[in-house]
Amino acid sequence: MDALLCVRYRYDEARRVKLKTVELIVDERPLYMPRFQDNDIIPVLVAYEEVELREQLRNMRARWDSQIKMWFVPYGLIRGTELESRIMAR
Repeated sequence: MDALLCVRYRYDEARRVKLKTVELIVDERPLYMPRFQDNDIIPVLVAYEEVELREQLRNMRARWDSQIKMWFVPYGLIRGTELESRIMAR
Protein backbone atom coordinates (compact mmCIF):
# COMPACT_ATOMS: atom_id res chain seq x y z
CA MET A 1 0.00 0.00 0.00
CA ASP A 2 2.70 2.50 -0.94
CA ALA A 3 0.11 4.58 -2.79
CA LEU A 4 -1.80 5.37 0.41
CA LEU A 5 -0.59 8.71 1.65
CA CYS A 6 -3.09 9.72 4.30
CA VAL A 7 -6.35 8.67 6.01
CA ARG A 8 -8.56 11.32 7.61
CA TYR A 9 -11.69 11.08 9.70
CA ARG A 10 -14.27 13.86 9.54
CA TYR A 11 -17.45 14.35 11.43
CA ASP A 12 -20.54 15.96 9.91
CA GLU A 13 -22.55 17.12 12.92
CA ALA A 14 -25.46 18.35 10.82
CA ARG A 15 -26.01 14.95 9.18
CA ARG A 16 -24.68 13.06 12.20
CA VAL A 17 -22.22 10.92 10.16
CA LYS A 18 -18.58 10.03 10.39
CA LEU A 19 -16.60 10.22 7.12
CA LYS A 20 -13.35 8.44 6.33
CA THR A 21 -11.30 9.94 3.45
CA VAL A 22 -8.06 8.73 1.89
CA GLU A 23 -5.35 10.50 -0.07
CA LEU A 24 -3.67 8.34 -2.74
CA ILE A 25 -0.56 8.86 -4.84
CA VAL A 26 -1.65 8.35 -8.46
CA ASP A 27 1.45 9.68 -10.26
CA GLU A 28 5.08 10.06 -9.31
CA ARG A 29 7.90 11.54 -11.40
CA PRO A 30 11.15 13.39 -10.79
CA LEU A 31 10.83 17.09 -10.17
CA TYR A 32 12.60 19.01 -12.92
CA MET A 33 14.47 21.90 -11.45
CA PRO A 34 16.48 23.81 -14.01
CA ARG A 35 20.10 24.24 -13.01
CA PHE A 36 20.28 27.65 -14.64
CA GLN A 37 18.00 30.57 -15.37
CA ASP A 38 17.85 31.89 -18.95
CA ASN A 39 19.81 35.05 -18.11
CA ASP A 40 22.60 33.26 -16.19
CA ILE A 41 25.99 33.64 -17.89
CA ILE A 42 27.51 30.17 -18.05
CA PRO A 43 30.87 28.76 -19.17
CA VAL A 44 30.89 26.57 -22.27
CA LEU A 45 33.84 24.47 -23.43
CA VAL A 46 34.43 24.30 -27.20
CA ALA A 47 37.71 23.07 -28.67
CA TYR A 48 39.68 25.27 -31.06
CA GLU A 49 39.10 22.93 -34.01
CA GLU A 50 35.30 23.02 -33.58
CA VAL A 51 34.92 25.94 -35.95
CA GLU A 52 31.15 25.67 -36.46
CA LEU A 53 30.40 25.71 -32.74
CA ARG A 54 32.77 28.62 -32.17
CA GLU A 55 31.06 30.52 -34.98
CA GLN A 56 27.67 29.73 -33.44
CA LEU A 57 28.85 31.20 -30.13
CA ARG A 58 30.18 34.31 -31.85
CA ASN A 59 26.79 34.81 -33.50
CA MET A 60 25.19 34.61 -30.05
CA ARG A 61 27.61 37.33 -28.91
CA ALA A 62 29.26 34.99 -26.41
CA ARG A 63 32.43 36.20 -24.71
CA TRP A 64 35.71 34.33 -25.07
CA ASP A 65 37.96 34.24 -22.01
CA SER A 66 41.48 33.59 -23.28
CA GLN A 67 42.91 32.98 -19.79
CA ILE A 68 40.69 30.02 -18.98
CA LYS A 69 39.94 29.14 -22.62
CA MET A 70 36.14 29.10 -22.31
CA TRP A 71 33.17 30.85 -23.84
CA PHE A 72 30.61 32.64 -21.67
CA VAL A 73 27.05 32.89 -22.94
CA PRO A 74 23.55 33.41 -21.46
CA TYR A 75 22.00 30.02 -20.76
CA GLY A 76 18.76 30.89 -22.53
CA LEU A 77 20.61 31.13 -25.85
CA ILE A 78 21.98 27.58 -25.71
CA ARG A 79 19.14 25.79 -23.89
CA GLY A 80 18.11 22.77 -25.96
CA THR A 81 21.09 22.95 -28.33
CA GLU A 82 24.23 20.83 -28.62
CA LEU A 83 26.07 23.54 -26.70
CA GLU A 84 24.06 22.78 -23.56
CA SER A 85 26.00 19.53 -23.14
CA ARG A 86 29.23 21.60 -23.16
CA ILE A 87 28.41 23.52 -19.98
CA MET A 88 31.22 23.32 -17.46
CA ALA A 89 30.36 22.78 -13.79
CA ARG A 90 30.81 25.77 -11.55
